[in-house]
Amino acid sequence: MATRMTEVAAFAGVSVATVGRVLNNKPGIAKATRDLVLTALDALGYERPPALRGERAGLVGLVVPDLLNPIFPAFVEAVIAGLVKQGLMPVLCTRTADGVSEANYIKLLLNHQVTGIIFIGGSFADAGPEYCRQLRDLALPMVLINPADVNGLPSVCVDDGAAVDRALDHLTGLGHERIGLILGPVGHVPSARKLAAYRAYRERSGADGHRPALVVHTAFSMEGGRSAAERLFDDGATALVCASDAMALGAVRGAHKRGLRVPDDVSVVGFDDSPYMIATDPALTTIRQPVRAMGAAAVESLRAQIDGHAAGGGELSFEPELIVRASTGIPRP
Repeated sequence: MATRMTEVAAFAGVSVATVGRVLNNKPGIAKATRDLVLTALDALGYERPPALRGERAGLVGLVVPDLLNPIFPAFVEAVIAGLVKQGLMPVLCTRTADGVSEANYIKLLLNHQVTGIIFIGGSFADAGPEYCRQLRDLALPMVLINPADVNGLPSVCVDDGAAVDRALDHLTGLGHERIGLILGPVGHVPSARKLAAYRAYRERSGADGHRPALVVHTAFSMEGGRSAAERLFDDGATALVCASDAMALGAVRGAHKRGLRVPDDVSVVGFDDSPYMIATDPALTTIRQPVRAMGAAAVESLRAQIDGHAAGGGELSFEPELIVRASTGIPRP
């Protein structure tokens, strides 16, 4: 029992005495503290005392497009850690191959009187206009992480323009001039911001006047990256900046298919710094999103809304970081 209370106290960030008062249902404990202790019990797999089994921490939906792209599980882990420490119970909702969609999850979450929702990636837009409108009308606390469109809701985003600038600075510094850009679908806002930064960079460097832009829009997948890369290789690209690590890995595969070596013949830069990118062959140079800081900011924004503070409609932007590994090098003469 003492070991259990110590673990719960450490997880919740409170004293062992406070845990004891909550478990014994003593008065004088703030609701937020009580929720922290109860959520810690649940998260650690300990059974609640009988008198407390009817209580439930506030449910928060965490809606994710899929779990195949490794950056999404990374965000899920960061957000869940923050929610639990706030005394909130996360409910993971991800699209499935057999047709369970974002709209299905939103309906279920609303039926369970969810306290708030955090949407990652394009999951809010993918729910469809009817449910997006319903959520707005309900004034439900919501936060979006790297949303696919501009919607006026509280959002936490990486600075896509700065990401492209860092990648282009790195590649031009190595001597590359024919640099291609692989983006997500047309209309995807983060991709549009990357494209705007790419065009501005070319204009500043004077490349617009004598070299055509090398840009392909495709699906966020390895196959999309592979096919886009092959098109750009045909156009003479010696380096590629990709809008996701999955695309970048596909681009490396496309290079190998063409008999090109990375980075001896072509250089490839990814985006996200997903887990295991250091273990690919070659290890991937990429733009790192500050996942933990962004996840913490999203939880903080949601908590503020739940506590009654007005939701601001602006974006909170985070600076990315260039991580140089083995997939980029000096172009061949």
